[in-house]
Amino acid sequence: MKLKFLLLILCSIAMIRAFGQAGPSLFAVNGVATDSLSKRPVGYVTVYLRNPAKQLMRTAVTKPDGTFILEKLPSGKYLLSLVSVGFNSKTLPVDLTDSAKLSISLGNIAISEQITQLKTVAITADRPIIKQDIDKLTYDLKSDPDSKSSSVLEMMRKVPLLSVDGDDNILLKGNSSYRIFVNGKPSGMMERDPKNILKSMPASTIQSIEVITNPSSRYDAEGMAGIINIVTNKKVSNGYNGTLNVSQVFPVGGPRLGGSFSSKQGKLELSGYFGANVSNSPEVLNSITRLSAGSNPTSLSQRNTAEWDGRNGYAEVGISYEIDSLNLISGQFNVNGNNQDGINTQSSVLNEAGNMVQQYDLYNNNTAGGRGLNVALNYQLGFKSSKQRLLTFSYQYYTFNNRQHAALTASNRVNYATPDYLQNNEGESSEQTFQVDYVHPVKKLNIEMGVKAIMRDNNSDFQYLGYNAATGGFEADPSRSNKFDNSQNVLGAYNSYSYTLQSWSFKAGARVEETLIDADFISTTSQLSKNFFNIVPSVSISKQFKNSGTVNLGFSQRIQRPGIYQLNPFVDRSNPNFESSGNPNLRPAVSNNIQLGYSRTQKASLNLMLGYNYFNDLIMPVVVFDPATNITRNSFDNTGKARLFTFNGNINYPITKKWSSSFNGRIAHGRVQGIVNGQLVKNQGFMYGASVSSAYNFEQGWRVSTNVFLNGPNLSIQGTSNPYASVSFTVNKDVVKDKLSFSATVNNPFTKYRNNIRNSFGPDFTQTNINRAYFRGFTVSLNYRFGKLKEAVKKSKRGISNDDVQGAASGN
Repeated sequence: MKLKFLLLILCSIAMIRAFGQAGPSLFAVNGVATDSLSKRPVGYVTVYLRNPAKQLMRTAVTKPDGTFILEKLPSGKYLLSLVSVGFNSKTLPVDLTDSAKLSISLGNIAISEQITQLKTVAITADRPIIKQDIDKLTYDLKSDPDSKSSSVLEMMRKVPLLSVDGDDNILLKGNSSYRIFVNGKPSGMMERDPKNILKSMPASTIQSIEVITNPSSRYDAEGMAGIINIVTNKKVSNGYNGTLNVSQVFPVGGPRLGGSFSSKQGKLELSGYFGANVSNSPEVLNSITRLSAGSNPTSLSQRNTAEWDGRNGYAEVGISYEIDSLNLISGQFNVNGNNQDGINTQSSVLNEAGNMVQQYDLYNNNTAGGRGLNVALNYQLGFKSSKQRLLTFSYQYYTFNNRQHAALTASNRVNYATPDYLQNNEGESSEQTFQVDYVHPVKKLNIEMGVKAIMRDNNSDFQYLGYNAATGGFEADPSRSNKFDNSQNVLGAYNSYSYTLQSWSFKAGARVEETLIDADFISTTSQLSKNFFNIVPSVSISKQFKNSGTVNLGFSQRIQRPGIYQLNPFVDRSNPNFESSGNPNLRPAVSNNIQLGYSRTQKASLNLMLGYNYFNDLIMPVVVFDPATNITRNSFDNTGKARLFTFNGNINYPITKKWSSSFNGRIAHGRVQGIVNGQLVKNQGFMYGASVSSAYNFEQGWRVSTNVFLNGPNLSIQGTSNPYASVSFTVNKDVVKDKLSFSATVNNPFTKYRNNIRNSFGPDFTQTNINRAYFRGFTVSLNYRFGKLKEAVKKSKRGISNDDVQGAASGN
């Protein structure tokens, strides 16, 4: 492995030297157009180059990543102008008279949004909500007023390629295998409890959501469907700004508080965001019905109730210091945690041949929760020859623990002899990452390479304690208890190449990864060890047309590695007729992804994407019924082969200056098969989803909007879920223009409850789970924005920003 990594890096260095030997015969100038506020690249900006007599010499249009280059220019002094709708024009001098500098890099060129004032009314050009790049799609939450009153999870329903099912699980292109990053880096809190974190995170504290549909080789190969990157509000030119959001959600939910803060004073930049909520759910009813086949068919009927109270919180602080124009250090610190107390009751009746053979009532008093910690440190080195040439060293550590405790007491027993019992599970995961990345631009070619090592450690201590009537206490059952330790080390190296040629953009590369897995069952003194080696290619091609249209074509391979929840052999017996556990024998799976996309941004923005995914040895949930014990066991296995065709479409259209509308939809057809309990099981069907939004801006800061969501069935190897539709109405009022706003939302005012129905099947059983949830809900929210910008500090032509750290070191 070490030899393969060394050869890969040496080949890249040789290519760099080869390209570096060729020099242009005339002058060339390049740069990057960026938004002065967000610091993010601006695509499709027109670049004019004029001589001192203001005669036009050359024009160009920036790529989706904001870059441009003008080549084969004769010696002389010029004026370079950047012009784009919605932005103020910017002109700067360019001196191309020094023969020792045939290629001039202007670095980041900041352009500001255009604001026209008429008496006391300010009219600001609308920002496009969606932007399509060669390998990702960006949804700008700041441009969507609904973000003032919604959580990040709720806003994800409107993001192209994303959907949220009835259990608040996020799907990317209909797939649950993906990675969630925060500011371009893996986050421990997103690994531990993403949906509850995102449910408590105000969308007003977030800048944008990036859906990286075809990750380049500089990203980890993990995550079948791709990467969701959440970009927080933390960019400011010089001064400070921030947001504060206070909300109340009822009847299910509670008070919610969140905020963000950014400050830059000279070379020092501070940023942070935080959130917390107290939530609760009144009692709801659930049911399970199971019918088994065979020589002794049975029917099981269970009626359950559930209620819970929870608390959730998170906070992150980031700091960066620009030592000089070539050296930058930065770091982040994050803490997060949650706790939930619940009470579940269950009434169970098992019949055989029409006669009752078992009955019991169960009372379950349970608690669950966890804590997480995330620390990261980065050092970035620039080079005088080119400010876009970067060398970055990164280290990250995160750890989180999860605990589950349940006390179960049975009554009204008929042929139910299991004593009352306690069930405890203490789990912990930690991860260390060491990473080196190098970026080297050569003319129109950008070369990236790097190496990375990830050391993961997962452990679990689970106990089953049965009640001993003779002693009057609970005693551990060794046959149902165990201690488990799992280590997963991933070594990787990559090369990535980006090239632009007029209206064409190309990105290609390969990543090699070796995965070393060791598991130790301490209580049973058994071990297992496995190694896996993968070469993962990726290719992206983009063509830009004169009508502002862009076509993207991409291919990539992705890896699905089992997580601690899938590996942990802890057996959850909180329902005596159903057991669930992980499988420590799982191995990584590989998928092949092809996608074709089209985007166009004019008065209306349009984004379309076709995709095809093929999965082999897919990690799938497996459900097996045991007729001897009448217990259904849920686990995971590498049993699946699947293929998935997808189509996603998004349209944003301003009907008038005050009335806007959008549509976001997806449709997919999946087919999956695998071996379950020794038999071949197949399933196939359509999956779909859509959201329609419309909003109208009235005078004096009033705005009303409505959102309609449709979620189709969610397919698995042994089941499917029911479709459902939901609707929400929101009223916003700007109390103080661009500072203080109030909003109120009602969700599903005509329906109090919704039944989440999951139908499952196996070779010898069928099962229906119905989980009732509160559907009608109300949210009131107050959002406050503050800040003060100072005159920009005079500095060198191009400094290093945190975007560079994220670009060079994020998520590899």
